[in-house]
Amino acid sequence: MSTFKTLGLGEALLKAIDAMGFVEPSEVQAKAIPILLEKDTDIVALAQTGTGKTAAFGFPLIEKIDPTSKKTQGLILSPTRELCLQIAQEIKNYSKFIPKLNSVAVYGGASIHDQARDIKRGAQIIVATPGRMQDMINRGMIDISQIGYCVLDEADEMLNMGFYEDITNILSHTPDEKSTWLFSATMPREVATIAKKFMSDPVEITVGSKNSSNKNVKHEYYVVSARDRYPALKRLADANPAIFAVIFCRTKRDTQAIAEKLIEDGYSAAAIHGDLSQNQRDMVMKSFRNRQIQMLVATDVAARGIDVNDITHVINYQLPDENETYNHRSGRTGRAGKDGTSIVITTKSDVRKIKSLERTLQTTFELKTVPTGEEICKIQLFNLAEKIEKTEINEDVTEYLPEINEQLGHLTKEELIQKLITVEFTRFHNYYKKSRDIQPIDPNGRGGDRDGGRGGRGTRYFINVGEKDGYDWMSLKDFLKDTLSLGRDAVSRVDVKDNFSFFNTEDEHKDAVLSTFEDFSLEGRKINIEISENRGGGGRNRGRGGDRRNGGNRGGFKGNRRSGERGGRDNYKGNREDRRDRGDRGANSGGGRDRRRRSDR
Repeated sequence: MSTFKTLGLGEALLKAIDAMGFVEPSEVQAKAIPILLEKDTDIVALAQTGTGKTAAFGFPLIEKIDPTSKKTQGLILSPTRELCLQIAQEIKNYSKFIPKLNSVAVYGGASIHDQARDIKRGAQIIVATPGRMQDMINRGMIDISQIGYCVLDEADEMLNMGFYEDITNILSHTPDEKSTWLFSATMPREVATIAKKFMSDPVEITVGSKNSSNKNVKHEYYVVSARDRYPALKRLADANPAIFAVIFCRTKRDTQAIAEKLIEDGYSAAAIHGDLSQNQRDMVMKSFRNRQIQMLVATDVAARGIDVNDITHVINYQLPDENETYNHRSGRTGRAGKDGTSIVITTKSDVRKIKSLERTLQTTFELKTVPTGEEICKIQLFNLAEKIEKTEINEDVTEYLPEINEQLGHLTKEELIQKLITVEFTRFHNYYKKSRDIQPIDPNGRGGDRDGGRGGRGTRYFINVGEKDGYDWMSLKDFLKDTLSLGRDAVSRVDVKDNFSFFNTEDEHKDAVLSTFEDFSLEGRKINIEISENRGGGGRNRGRGGDRRNGGNRGGFKGNRRSGERGGRDNYKGNREDRRDRGDRGANSGGGRDRRRRSDR
């Protein structure tokens, strides 16, 4: 068995390692550290999030630095402010017994002039986000022309966030003869391009298979209707009383809305996303690390760099677009050899993504059903009993025992236990007694609207929800039937588009439909229902010719010369908001990329 001493590390570093309680190196540390200590070389290290990559490059980097020289010798680039600060703190912890070795964190949201001053005083190691580093280079505030080592940490994340140009520009200001150490969880094409362009014959080490998932993480998925997504989230939280989780949403709007709903329902939760100030983000993360927050609801961009110990669950409230993003999400749990669970709450229309993830990550997702109210009550009951059993007695209550005994002495042991449990347990029991259980949906069932020959009957409506809200034709039809309470066959011709949908009812139900949705909100979002002029509802818009000629204001879709069903796309303001929000998703495209850069500076 290898130890940190056998890896060849110096006494000062070994002393710091011992003080931090590290016992033996992880696999990536055992593989990378000897190579980096032995010679100056380029290296590409592929290992999952949470496997100890910071120490894998941090230890050898500290050994290579000359603390007697004040010039900058090492640069570490990381994707987010949170990760930048975390790495800088780790470097300080590692080098605590090495006098005169200084590191400075360079990131957006703090004074650029204070950071420049700290560097000028002498910083052998700079840890930076690409946006702020590029800004300081442009202003002539920093000199990296003589560095000997450049580390690209979470390289796939930086490139996924749109920092390719920043990284290439930054590297162009560094000497050709430096050593470049690239650490990444996955090896997409963009990372391979960086390696080929800026590295010379790099040594490649891989922990596990390329792009595979952490073996300590088990993957589960629950198929529910769109309207049951949030109730399913609550049930899964209640079924895991010790849950300490990160919940991922696709947009800032959804992140904030879900966090607010959880708080309203009595859960210890908070949101972290790009619209928060740096100070707000720091406060949220501090509370989460201290376990004052049990569930952190986050966007992918805001969560990058979160390194919090003992996260029990990652919950994918919505699946990301890219499989690599899911891999990074699930990497927040199952760290340092501990077990973790990654949960996906999905609808039937997204089950195909699960199969794609299984192939990409070379793992298996277990299909599970949402716990029933009875199951949750049983779990909570035994958890309460265990909590009572393990509670340390507070001796300060001793002086009150005679009076308490006088008041409760007539109760038998069984009655006392029943009353004690009832005080805490009644809330759960009453809630789930009144709540319907979430029915499982067969992910392999046939899809498509089965309303047969009923097309064109009655009144056709436009509704501003669609596939991007998690609906397919079946789940939307269920939602409408349950909400309208018009009977089993009252809703027909359900046609789900990307951001909006259409459905029919008999003409006699028109007033009831419009009045029901007159002031209706779903998960904090206003749901709009309007009458559509197109009664056919086919996916190809087979409306009457008059729709196209006179479409200027048909169906309430003002200013659109297409037919009613296509016109709804422009009338739905929420769609535009959603597109803006997805700049926070980390997609490597245009406007979203520029916004992320500015927020990082």
